[in-house]
Amino acid sequence: MEGHEQARAVAGHGLDGCAHARPGQKRQILFVSADHLRAVSVEPGTIKENLTVEGADVQAWPVGQRVRAGGALFEITMECEPCHLMEQIRPGLQAELVGRRGMLARVLETGDVAVGDELRLL
Repeated sequence: MEGHEQARAVAGHGLDGCAHARPGQKRQILFVSADHLRAVSVEPGTIKENLTVEGADVQAWPVGQRVRAGGALFEITMECEPCHLMEQIRPGLQAELVGRRGMLARVLETGDVAVGDELRLL
């Protein structure tokens, strides 16, 4: 994963140019809490998240929660369960990420999202 200062979230698709965007699916964006990354000693981007959130526990966001970030609007669709691919990053990481892997969302409104943008729960 390569970090970016800004990205365009495209409604019904995901982040523009992201190889993991899933048009028409529930798994378009992955939000992860920075605190959870620190708890398992991995750097932002390591577990393939799209948006790393500082100062909030994204696991507490319920399915259906709408989140405004920058000019884009997202809807939380499901918890992201850690899969076997986490073991390729570091043995044992899959188990360490249980309850910390993040929340998946779909893009409801197209807009730009940048580092430092405030998140608003709607």
